[in-house]
Amino acid sequence: MKVAIIHDWLVTYAGAERVLEQLLVCFPNADVFSLVDFLSDTQRGFIGKRQVNTSVIQKMPFARKWYRYYFPLMPLAIEQMDLSSYDVIISNSHAFAKGVIVGPDQLHISYVNSPIRYAWDLQHEYLSQSGLNRGMLSWIVRLLLHKIRLWDSRTANGVDILVANSKFVARRIRKVYRRESAVVYPPVDVGAFSIKSKKDDYYVTASRLVPYKRVPTIIEAFSLMRNKRLIVIGDGPDLHRCKSIAGSSVEILGWQSDEVLREKIRSARAFIFAAEEDFGISPLEAQACGTPVIGYKRGGLAETIMGLDAVRPTGVFFEAQTPSAIASAVNEFESNIDSINFDDCRSNALRFAPERFRKEIVEIVECEFGKHVGQIRGKV
Repeated sequence: MKVAIIHDWLVTYAGAERVLEQLLVCFPNADVFSLVDFLSDTQRGFIGKRQVNTSVIQKMPFARKWYRYYFPLMPLAIEQMDLSSYDVIISNSHAFAKGVIVGPDQLHISYVNSPIRYAWDLQHEYLSQSGLNRGMLSWIVRLLLHKIRLWDSRTANGVDILVANSKFVARRIRKVYRRESAVVYPPVDVGAFSIKSKKDDYYVTASRLVPYKRVPTIIEAFSLMRNKRLIVIGDGPDLHRCKSIAGSSVEILGWQSDEVLREKIRSARAFIFAAEEDFGISPLEAQACGTPVIGYKRGGLAETIMGLDAVRPTGVFFEAQTPSAIASAVNEFESNIDSINFDDCRSNALRFAPERFRKEIVEIVECEFGKHVGQIRGKV
């Protein structure tokens, strides 16, 4: 079984790259393809000594910094990657990777982290955040996104098996592609975190400071609760705004090393998370530390936190991305803190360990490849 793994772009080590890392553990002889590869030497340890096969965009002017601006060319670029010599193609996709062209005797399994968010249901939010919600440039971008939606829908038909990273994403797949999908949750490196039962008197949130993470909303919530302390860890476009609205009870630490991040999460009373994520790894990392989560009950988070109505709760939900809703959830958490056990938080996180991901992925690939080979031989 000759395997190729195709990834959208290699520019950082984040959630999609953690999936790729485990896919390479499952299939160590697989060849790797990506639209671009700009990983630094310190980030590419999980790739090992493999040669990454890249697209024409790799050599485009200023691509290292501005590769995202080449998104109108990415459908064409991904289609030009020649994978005709492989038996199995596994695409790890949140944008364009699933659009690779394969033949009838090749098996294509696509692990979908999400359909292209900024082209589908989050188009209006992305345009607004980018300042592209009006004007001639806005209409040009809207036209490009329209064409990408058509391409995205068409290329879904070339995938044999779709695998979603959460039930939430499976619903999005059903909505935009009219396809059913298996669900295999992403790997979470719970082994890198250890439980700490003695907590300090502060709350913590940690993420990239971009608009959809709603970190300023969390800060505004704690301005309503001046007797409660919040620590914010992360860097990004919203950093200046976060600092400008932070009161005396909010501490903005910016980017921190993994060691500092782990210790701050381990010692916190609870982890606050206000984004609507496709899955959400950081709330599970918090639970692996025995730290409960106060989170927005939408997206993948609703599948990874056990609310107060559960037999063994691991956190508290809020229903709206507003300061008042977050503040109410914090107060509800403090009123019910004795009902949340730190060991239960870690036990819940252990359900998402990398070993579980590898087992489920290998089972799908081997089972579907067996069926695929049988179909080919039956037609000969």
